[in-house]
Amino acid sequence: MGSSGSESAGTPYRRAATVAKLKFMSGRAPHPKAGSKGATRGHPHLAALPPAAKGVSQSYARALWRIASADVSPGNAVTLYSDGDRTFDAMIRLIDDAQSSVELESYILHDDVVGERFATALCAAAKRGVAVRLLTDWIGMRGTSKLFLSQMRAGGVDVRVFGKPGFKRWFGLIPRDHRKLLVVDGLAGVTGGIGIGAEWYHGLIRKKRTAWRDRCVRIAGPAAIDMERAFNSMWRRAAGQRMTKAEQQLRRAPRNADIDPATAEPALVAVVEGEPGRFRVGRALHLQSAAAERSIWLASAYFLPSFAEVDALAGAARDGVDVRLLLPSKNDHPWVHRLTRRYYRRLLANGVRIWEWRGEMMHAKTTVVDGAWTRVGSTDFNPLGVAINYELDVFIEDADVAEEAETLFLGDLDMSREIKTAPRG
Repeated sequence: MGSSGSESAGTPYRRAATVAKLKFMSGRAPHPKAGSKGATRGHPHLAALPPAAKGVSQSYARALWRIASADVSPGNAVTLYSDGDRTFDAMIRLIDDAQSSVELESYILHDDVVGERFATALCAAAKRGVAVRLLTDWIGMRGTSKLFLSQMRAGGVDVRVFGKPGFKRWFGLIPRDHRKLLVVDGLAGVTGGIGIGAEWYHGLIRKKRTAWRDRCVRIAGPAAIDMERAFNSMWRRAAGQRMTKAEQQLRRAPRNADIDPATAEPALVAVVEGEPGRFRVGRALHLQSAAAERSIWLASAYFLPSFAEVDALAGAARDGVDVRLLLPSKNDHPWVHRLTRRYYRRLLANGVRIWEWRGEMMHAKTTVVDGAWTRVGSTDFNPLGVAINYELDVFIEDADVAEEAETLFLGDLDMSREIKTAPRG
C-alpha cells in the first residue's frame, strides 16, 4: 500500500475535502481498503478516542528549540510515502529537475538495481552543470564496490564516505552516519528511513520476498533550507573538519520560537539532527508523551528503548492515552527482535498495545501524536539511534498530515498481528 498523498511540485499538501475525518469507533463494520478515502471510519483496531487536536500551543516550537535545537518553519508542503518504489520515483524526479544543487546522504548505498538508477541520475545532473554531492557511510555501504563510487566520481559527482576505520577514537567505528536525506536546490527534500538499496523493492529473504515496509516524507518550502544546512554539517564531518565553537555551543537565537500554529501557514516543520550524546529525539518523545491527551502511535524497526522511554510510553498509557507500537515480527538482525520482546510484558501490563508486522521487515521510524504531530526520520529507539549515531528526523505540526499518517499507520496494523500476551523467556 502506498501513500495516498499528492505530490504535485509546489502545491501545498492537503487531503481532498471529501476524505472522511477520523472516527474512532470500536470496529462494527468492515472498513475500506487501508489508505483509501474514509479508511479510518469504523476501523476495527480503534477504541473510542476524543477528536484530533485542533492546534497546539506556540510553546511547542519553543520547546523543540530548547530540547532539540530545532527551528520550526511554517509554509511547507508535505507528502508522505510508505514504500520504496514511490519514494525512489519522487527522489529521481527531484534529481532530474535539479537546477543548481543535489545533496544525497544515505547510510545504505548498494550497487544494485536501485543504486545504479541513482548513479545514472546523479551523473546526468552533474553532466548538465548541477553541483552534485553524495555522502554515504563506510559500514552502511559495505558490500558495495569501490568501482561503483569511482564511476560516479568520474561522472562529476563529489563523493565522501563517513566513518572510515583507523587509529582514532573507537577505531572510527562509532558513531555512524545513519541518516537518509536528499535535498535539491535548497527548495525541496526527502528524508525518512529508506536507504538506496533493493531491499525496499523486493526484500532480502530468498523465499517469499516482500519489500521492506518503511516511511519517508517529501518537504518543499523553508524547511528545505534547514535540511540543506544539516547535510552541510555532515559533509564537513566526513572530511574531518571540526565544527566551530559557535556551532558546537549553538550560539544563535532561535527562529520562530513564538510561532502560533493557529495563525501560521501550515505545515510547520522542524528538522531535528540527532548527534552523539544529545538525546534529542528521545527528549522529544518525553515531551510528546507528557503533552499527549489522545494518542501516541509509534513505529520502530529496532526497538530497544531506555527505561526513561519505556516510562514515558507506559505512563501515558496508564493515564488513558491510546499508545500503540508497530514493530517487526522478522528482523534483518534477529537478535534485536529477541531483545525487543523482553520489553513486552511491562508495556502490555501498563496498557500499551503492540503489533508485529507480518511481512519481511518493518523498517519505519515514525510517531503520530494526538492527530496533530508527526515524526518521520531515521531514528530508532535504541542506544545507537537516540544517543550515539548521527540521525535526522522531521517533526511536522499539521492536522492533515497527521491524519494521513494515522491512516497509513492503521493500514499497517491491518497487515500486522496484535500481541496480546508477552512471550515467555
